[in-house]
Amino acid sequence: MTGQAGLERRERPDRERLAAALHVTNGDITVDLLRRAGLTRHALSWADVLHEGPVPGGLSDDELRRVRAQFIAAADGVHAGELRRRFQERDRILAAGRAGEYLLWFEADLYDQLQIAQILAALGGLGVAPGRVTLVCIGEYPGIAYFGGLGELEPEQLPGLLDVAVPLTAGALDLGAAAWAALRAGDPGGLGAIAASRSRELRFLGEAFDRLSREYPSTRDGLSLTERRILAATPAEGASAAAVFWQLGAREARPFLGDLWYFRTVARLAGARVPLLAIDRPGEPVTAGTRLRPTAAGRRVLRGEADHVALNGIDRWVGGVHLRGRAARWRWDEGTESITEPGPGERPSV
Repeated sequence: MTGQAGLERRERPDRERLAAALHVTNGDITVDLLRRAGLTRHALSWADVLHEGPVPGGLSDDELRRVRAQFIAAADGVHAGELRRRFQERDRILAAGRAGEYLLWFEADLYDQLQIAQILAALGGLGVAPGRVTLVCIGEYPGIAYFGGLGELEPEQLPGLLDVAVPLTAGALDLGAAAWAALRAGDPGGLGAIAASRSRELRFLGEAFDRLSREYPSTRDGLSLTERRILAATPAEGASAAAVFWQLGAREARPFLGDLWYFRTVARLAGARVPLLAIDRPGEPVTAGTRLRPTAAGRRVLRGEADHVALNGIDRWVGGVHLRGRAARWRWDEGTESITEPGPGERPSV
């Protein structure tokens, strides 16, 4: 990619060979861009928001598809059976290409990095040789001050990204599988090792798992980092949910949170036993026009004077971990920057 700063140049890949590969990417928008760019006729969308909801281990592939479909259907108002069939067809297409090559198109953010982990674990399980998997993964693009993703690009900008395509090694596939196992484990103890990993091929994986770990409730206030940033971005005099979402996105190094999941988080904070946010139309779905303002309890929690989990309890999944109750077994310790398991005497009180 001539003249593109910030993207490490490597030996040019064989574009004709990669054109015949199965191209896998993060959603339907990029699938359409790849086709319009003339890069492939065989593109597969890997659309699952794995940083939200249950991703438990110990399940068969079909059982995991069922769990994910039911969760997303409940949140998005789609039919669970149809979504499960889409996941099944997605996995079938990936497996059907096992004798050929794969070209993965992804970004640096948490949403994409978790999908990469799932795909690499699946390809390893299919026995695909590492040399037949090539990755295009970028975290920036020249001329875009705050890169939000491949979907922002024009079709003619995609072919140049092949100059930074990386053929994966066995070590990269192993790291992807380890990351997928750590995400799905019932104990978050393995997340730290992935967050600390450094890989030439999977450059953004460690950063993403560090951000995932910060979705555990903090020892300081019981808030996840996303929840704290929502509260911090909501002015005392109030603002629209759209304005707060814009402020929230500006705080994230890598934008990963879609508006649907943001609205659900706002609704959870507003609908808690002790609400941390007040909304202008209680009981109605949160939309871009919903007016938000912090409550007195929300301001106390944000100052670290009260604990959200102690006040309201928690019922959330982070990967394979189900956080429940008024204590939360695991917390993000901002002092050690790690997930800890506080002892009984260390649990925050109201």
